[in-house]
Parts: sequence; C-alpha cells; structure tokens
Amino acid sequence: MDPLLGESGSRVLMMGNEAIARGAIEGGVQFVSGYPGTPSSEVIMSLSRVSSKLGILVEWFVNEKVAFEAAFSASSAGLRSMVTMKAPGINVASDALLSAAYAGVNGGMIILVADDPGPHTTQTEQDSRFYAFLSNLPLIEPSTPQEAKDMVVWGFELSEEVNLPVILRTTTRVNHTSSDVLLGDLKLLKRKPLFKKDPPRYVRASMRWNLDRHLWLNKRMSQVPSLASKYPFDIMILRGDFGIITSGVSYTYVLESLRRLGFESCSIFRVGLVNPISMENLSKFLSHCRRVLFVEELEPILEERVRALSTTMNLDVEFHGKFDGVLPREGEFSIEIVENAIANVFGFKASTPSIKASPIEPPPRSPVMCAGCPHRSSYYALLKAIRDLGFRVDEVPVFGDIGCYALSLQKPLEAIWTEHCMGASISMALGLKLSGYDKPVVATIGDSTLFHAGLPALVDAVHFNVNMVVMVLDNATTAMTGHQPHPGSSFRADGSPARSVDIVNVVRGVGVDKVEVVDPYDIPKTVDVLKKALLNRDGVYVVICRRACAILSRRMGEKFHVVKVNYDVCRKCKVCISTYGCPAMSWDPVKGPVIQSSCNGCGSCSYVCPFKAIEVY
Repeated sequence: MDPLLGESGSRVLMMGNEAIARGAIEGGVQFVSGYPGTPSSEVIMSLSRVSSKLGILVEWFVNEKVAFEAAFSASSAGLRSMVTMKAPGINVASDALLSAAYAGVNGGMIILVADDPGPHTTQTEQDSRFYAFLSNLPLIEPSTPQEAKDMVVWGFELSEEVNLPVILRTTTRVNHTSSDVLLGDLKLLKRKPLFKKDPPRYVRASMRWNLDRHLWLNKRMSQVPSLASKYPFDIMILRGDFGIITSGVSYTYVLESLRRLGFESCSIFRVGLVNPISMENLSKFLSHCRRVLFVEELEPILEERVRALSTTMNLDVEFHGKFDGVLPREGEFSIEIVENAIANVFGFKASTPSIKASPIEPPPRSPVMCAGCPHRSSYYALLKAIRDLGFRVDEVPVFGDIGCYALSLQKPLEAIWTEHCMGASISMALGLKLSGYDKPVVATIGDSTLFHAGLPALVDAVHFNVNMVVMVLDNATTAMTGHQPHPGSSFRADGSPARSVDIVNVVRGVGVDKVEVVDPYDIPKTVDVLKKALLNRDGVYVVICRRACAILSRRMGEKFHVVKVNYDVCRKCKVCISTYGCPAMSWDPVKGPVIQSSCNGCGSCSYVCPFKAIEVY
C-alpha cells in the first residue's frame, strides 16, 4: 500500500514532503496546484500517485502565479486547496498573494513555500517569512516531518476559522528529512464548488472597497492568536532563567546542542506560529528569562520583532543573536554552529563533536550535465558556430536561464554568461540589444522555463523587432526538478493524457517568422542553423533544439548506438575531454579516452574527435 494511504495510528517512514502530502489528505484537500521547484517538488509528485483514487485534483501549472490563482479560486468556491512552490516561486506569485489576503477564502487554503538555506539548489538564500508580514497573513513553520504533516491539518482548520490563506514555510532539511510519522485519520471532503458574486470582496478596482478590505484583513488577523491557541503550533519549555527563542529546523539543533552541553535548565520557546506571534506566549516566556538567545536560520526576523515588542513589556531581558554576531545571517545552521553559540552566550564550554572530522578533505565535485544530455551538444554547437563565424566567444554574450542547462557554466564548455531568474535570458538579451550592442546576442532557455516566464519577453522582442537569437532547449520535461510535465508534455501530473502545446506554434503565434527545429545530436546541422541565426539581421531568430532528456530516454528503454574508441587511430589529443567533456568518458593515461557504461549511445562525441577515432555503430 502507498504510505500516503496508511492506516490511522500507524507509524510510517516518510520524507518531509510526503508527510506534507499526507497532511493535505488528512486535512481534506480537494485541489492541489504548483510549479516544480526543489525542495518542494515531492509534495505534488507524492499526491499525484493517489489523486485519482481519492478524487483530488493534483496538477502542475505553467508557473506559480497561475497555480496560486487556480488554488485561490478553488478555496474561494469553498474547497480546501494547497499550492506549492520553492522560495523564488512566491516572488512570482506575490501579486496574487497580496490581493488574496484582501479577499480572503471560504475553504481552507495552504500556501507551501519551501526556502533553501545553504543554498543547496536555489539562486538565493531567500527568507520567505517576510511575505507573511508584507501580505499580513498567518505563517506557520514546522520543525520536523511529523509537525509538517500536523501543521497542514491544523492550518486548514485555522484558515477556515479566520477566512484567510495560511502560509506554511518549510526549509530544505524539513522537506527532505525522513523520519517516522504518526498518521491521523483521512478526511475525504466532497464539497461542491460554489462561487458567489461579491464585488466589494473580489474586485480591486474600487479604492473605497480596498480600504474596507484592508480593515477587514487587519481585524481577521487580530483574531488569529486566540483562534490558533487551540492548536499546538508553539512549544514552550520553562526551566531556568536562560532561554532560547527558535523556530523551524533550528529547534532540533537546539535540543541536540543542549543535550550535548548537559544544559538541562535552559528554557525554550519554539515559535510555530511566526505571524502573528502570540503576545501572550511571548510575554510569559520573556517574563521568565533574563538572558535570551535567538536561534533562527537566515534573517533575524524573530529577533527583530521580539526585540521591538519587548519594549512595550517593560522587561529587563538581555538579547543575543544575529544583531551582535553570535550567529551568522548566511548559510545553513548545524549542531556545531548552534552549540558554539549557546556555549558562548551562556558560558559553557562546547563539547567535542561526537564524530571528528577527517583531516583529509574530499575533492570538490561540481554538478555536471548527465551523460548524453542533449544540452551539452546544443551548447557545443553554439560555441562552434560562434567561432566558425570569426567571433571570439567572449564577445558574443550567451544569456542562460534556470534549468539543468545552466550547468553549461562548468568546464569545458563554460558557455553561459548569466543565470538570473526564470525567463530572464530573453529579457536580458533583449535589453542588451536595445542598448546598442553591435554583435550577436543569444538567449538560451528551456522548454518549461519558456512557458513559465519566457514568453512575455519574447513578445517584446518581436514587438521591437530586435535582432537576437533565442535558443530553446526542448528536452520534453521539467528535468532539473525531477521530470515533471509542463504544457508541452502529453501527460498530466498523474500520468493521464493531456494536450501538448507545441512550442513551434506558440513561437510562431507571437509573431516570430524565423523558427527552426534541430536535433542537437546532429551537431553539424545544429551548427549550420545556428550560424544562420547568428548572421540574421532582421528580427528574432528562434532555434528549437529538440531532443528528449537522456535520462527519460534511458528509462523508456530507448537505445541509440554503441560507441567505441578505435585506439589504432586515437592520437590521445584529449580534444574529446577538453572541449566536450561528457561524463561518460574518462581518461586513462595509457589507453587514452575510455567510454564508461553510463554512455547512452548518442554518438555526439564522435563528431568532436578530429581524427575520427570515436566510432559509432
């Protein structure tokens, strides 16, 4: 049986994201939407396994804003909904988020945003808790997979009691940690959607109505602490007069650090309801303590708010945290970091780590594109086309975007110049050409990213008739986050059929006249087409490099060629390694290049060899 459908009262080993998915089911969710983004992706991937059996709509949407608005509409119609995204996704959805706060919801709505301290897979160490204060919405934050599941259930209840969406903020360690989770009862709601006309609530065109809704929002938020008190969001342990205020996964580091230090008399206030923080709980805790350390990853949000609120309480409390440099504002915490901070503030000697670090550091290993990745061939062809036309590679900007193709920044390709945010490759290339740059400019963007955020910039490029090359790297999936479908896919989140939106038709539909499709495994043809595109002086030229992700091809059982090295011909020039660098090829000092078992037989490397020593059968 799928662990998401386990019996109530049983304990099941679950990843945090699976626990969140189970919580959504226990909370009676009927509509789940999102856009893929590590570390949040597994929530929808897990729910999609059981969605048809439970009658829950679970879908990936074109971007976070659309996903948010779809879920908001479902909750406005009385259903319980959840929308999922990683940290930058809430930036995309922020316009909808703030308006949703004014309108409120009828059915419970959970907004899952997964932050990434570290960062591990994200372009910024964003602290999304700020959005709770900006939108004036409740925000809850779990510390463990168990709490992540339970807080989803409680969050739905709180959401319906205050008629507001509730933000569930997680971090990578909670999303991807696995632990035993005690399951609760499944709740299968069969509500029928009913959307009632109410212009003052849903129409933002009237400034008078907007003021009224702002007053309504503030009133609803003032009721949150009393309504939330029935749920154990916060954890307070009152012992000695030294205390720690913490939240999220940092709470687990605090517990382990105190155990290692033998500091059993320390008081702890784990803030689970981050916005609005319970003044009753805060006052009780601060009245008990004379020295307090704040332990929270990323920004000093709790520290700043508590320091400010404490001025209204007339208490003599000494505060320590990020403002006095006890803990860093950057990076992910560890038990050692937290233990040293506690020892420093409260006068202990930090214990010796239970596992001593090895004096030998392992060599760093940069992430690379997979063996046979079509993007490698696409970028190789682009760089060759640039050189063949007599340009230096450092005078033709290649704007990158968010996706696995961004790994082309690694040696030996070192192709992309930028990776800014979703869809920015086209916008930045457009801006450079409009600024008067007199050489070719190339934007490279993936299929999912084009649908997500690239199309508006492409429309402007057509509108301004800008001479630029847009290279769409179409591998038929949202690969980097785990091969989720997108509008160009022929299937939905649960595997059922969907109508594929053809990128060629979309691009032609916005007015691009010059569109060509190439197979990046056919490097000579791809080079020729890119040369023509780079020489174009009349508007936008779109080259779609279309070849399915190599991992997907291998999973589908697709077989290409057998690739061998003819050592009688090989000159050991290392061109195959130094210019193409497929990870399926290693170097033997005696033999020369060696084809590994990870080779998928694409045969692209045979084109690279100047002596034709790599043979394809």
